[in-house]
Parts: sequence; structure tokens; C-alpha cells
Amino acid sequence: MAILKELAAQTDGRLNDLLLQRALDAYGFRRDRDWVKTQLQKLKALDAVTLIDAGPIVIARIERVGRDHLDERSVLSGVARPHEVE
Repeated sequence: MAILKELAAQTDGRLNDLLLQRALDAYGFRRDRDWVKTQLQKLKALDAVTLIDAGPIVIARIERVGRDHLDERSVLSGVARPHEVE
């Protein structure tokens, strides 16, 4: 959920895994980059994000499915819903 929120907050809906890791730190999720990349792969499997492999960096972009989940128009299995996090 925090990953989708952070991507949606960006003007172009994109962030790389390192910047996402730093943003997650601010939410209290102290995880390594491998964990972030694993979560991004799970979100990709749900069609919530697309990923661009740029060498050691992964760039994630939120997709309509991810935005619909944030706006509570649909539900992504295994991803916290916005009203459950607040």
C-alpha cells in the first residue's frame, strides 16, 4: 500500500527502488532493497505497476489497476486497502 501511495504522489507516477526504499523508511518500513524489489515484483504480477530494469536499479510506474486500488474502485488481493491503513 505504501509503495502505491508513494508512486501515486509522484508527478509522473515513477520512482526507482532506492528512492522507494528511502520513502518506505519514512513510513517506518525499515527494509532492504531486495525486499522492495520483491514487493514490486508482486505488484507487477497484479498489474498494479510496470517495472523498467535499468541495470542495478528498478524503476516502477503505477498503472491504472494500482490507482484504482488506492481510490478504492477495486481490490488487489494481498495489498492493504486504504481505509485499513488509516
